[in-house]
Amino acid sequence: MSTSISPKTILVVDDAPENLSILGELLSKYKVKVALNGEKALKILELNPNIDLILLDVMMPGIDGFEVAKRIKANPLIQNIPVVFITGKSDAESFVQGFEIGAEDYIRKPFEADIVINLVNKILNK
Repeated sequence: MSTSISPKTILVVDDAPENLSILGELLSKYKVKVALNGEKALKILELNPNIDLILLDVMMPGIDGFEVAKRIKANPLIQNIPVVFITGKSDAESFVQGFEIGAEDYIRKPFEADIVINLVNKILNK
C-alpha cells in the first residue's frame, strides 16, 4: 500500500492574466488555483479554506490586495494561511503596511523566477 502526499495548494491572485500564467508554470509542482481579483480570491478561500499559501497582488481593481489580506487575517478559518504580496510598489510605506497586516513576505514585480520558487519552497517546507 503506497501513500502519496498530495501537493500543497497555492492561491495566486493577480489582475494580469500573464502573471497568473507565468506563476502557474513556475509553481507547477504545486496545485495552483488562480483568481483575477480580490472578490474571486475571497470566494475561492471560502470554498477552499485548506489553501497552503497565497501569492497576492497589491494593486488590483475593486478590492486591493491589502484589503483582501485584512479580510483573510480577520477570518479565523483562514487567518493562518501565509500571504506573500507580489507587487510593483516598492516604497517603504507599502512594505510596512503589508507586514502590519500580517504578510509573510514581499516579492517585487517584475519578479525573478528563482526568487519566487525559493521563497515559496521555504514557506511551504517550514
